[in-house]
Amino acid sequence: MYERSSVAELAESLRSELNRYSVGGKLPSSRALVERYRVSPVTVSRALAQLAAEGLVVTRPGSGVFRSRPRTAAPAAGDTSWQEVALSAEGPGEIVPRSVDASGVLVSLATPPAGVIGLNGGYLHPSLQPERAMAAALARAGRRPGAWERPPVEGLPELRDWFAREIGGAVVAADVLITAGGQSALATALRALAPPGAPILVESPTYPGLLALARASGCRPVPVPVDAEGVRPELLAAAFEATGARVFVCQPLFQNPTGAVLAPARRAEVLRIARAAGAFVVEDDYARSLAHEDSGPLPATLAAEDADGVVVHVRSLTKPTSPSLRVGALAARGPVVDRLRAIQVVDSFFVPRPLQEAALELVGAPAWPRHLRTVSAELRHRRDVLAGALRRELPGLEVPHLPSGGYQLWARPEAGDDTAFTAAALRAGVAVAPGRPYFCAEPPGPYVRLSFAGVSGPGELVEAVRRLREALPGGVGPDA
Repeated sequence: MYERSSVAELAESLRSELNRYSVGGKLPSSRALVERYRVSPVTVSRALAQLAAEGLVVTRPGSGVFRSRPRTAAPAAGDTSWQEVALSAEGPGEIVPRSVDASGVLVSLATPPAGVIGLNGGYLHPSLQPERAMAAALARAGRRPGAWERPPVEGLPELRDWFAREIGGAVVAADVLITAGGQSALATALRALAPPGAPILVESPTYPGLLALARASGCRPVPVPVDAEGVRPELLAAAFEATGARVFVCQPLFQNPTGAVLAPARRAEVLRIARAAGAFVVEDDYARSLAHEDSGPLPATLAAEDADGVVVHVRSLTKPTSPSLRVGALAARGPVVDRLRAIQVVDSFFVPRPLQEAALELVGAPAWPRHLRTVSAELRHRRDVLAGALRRELPGLEVPHLPSGGYQLWARPEAGDDTAFTAAALRAGVAVAPGRPYFCAEPPGPYVRLSFAGVSGPGELVEAVRRLREALPGGVGPDA
């Protein structure tokens, strides 16, 4: 496994030495660079690719790498100030906003600066990703007959069938559409089910990307509180009655950010309430493949228990694999499938076939179940390490619920607010996600989300808590 810092350091070294070579001059071979800098061939290849992307070198297959001709001076920048008026001038009756607040999403997508431990991410660290299995799957996929032809707009039949079997119940391949990841599937579902200006019921707190999607569609997210057993049915029924909403979006399994699992007694109640309201339930089943080793048997999907087409199910391969394997699925039954298909076709035509073929190769390989077992064991270990370190070093940082799946702890500082906590943590070299963007109304108190999936290992979790303890001795530590 290469280190991103090694790539950056090698690229900087090579960049500083380019003046030794004339324009068109040949750089040392990759083998010579490996021996000189004592790095892997992959690191050399990526560093040279970075210089090529900057226009500093040119790679000629079979010949080597050469210094390129310096670029001519860039033309003077034009005046773009007119765009401020054009982008802000809304017409009368405009419902769908043209500007979108993506700050809550960008927090979890931001790469922490060098030296900062990232507890803010939402994806597995590269050391937990099945990189070899994915590379092998991609290579095999590229050799499949017709791999580069246009796929069916609904997705490859074999992949749709695999997702249908994973979802369970009466769901069949014909009910499934392949999407470019879970976020794309949610966007398609919201556009299909709710017109601009309509209310959408959401769990509170919930994933900021969902709130951004709803607002970008011109819809109004309405919060329904979640407790340790998931969404509260009595409040869900009241929200449907008060708003006339026709959509409820939820994460019944390992809810993000609380980690709650919808209690067995509430599952049928949620479906009954939605059916009585003539509404759809969008089930975001993002974390089924992220169950911890001690989770026990998982409940079935809501879609598997739904006989009346109430549930629109969202599933993705991205979370248990890599941020770049953006392959997911939408599953629904009844006339709504045609509307979902039409919106997806208009938006993106189809998911690239090579990516679908690679996904098929990956989930069909013997390495796939081994990978899921490895992730399950490692996530449980990391959860326990982080929770234990917090209990020892920061007892004032309350963790109301210890999840048995997912990749985060939802914590409440004893004093102060989430923005102050986040700023102090960053000064100490730890990036965390503030809790405020997870609420679409006033938050009931300060919360922060601490992810344990994106670090290199348990040692970084212990170090992160140590840094927090030093930075926040008077706010959440034992002396508070």
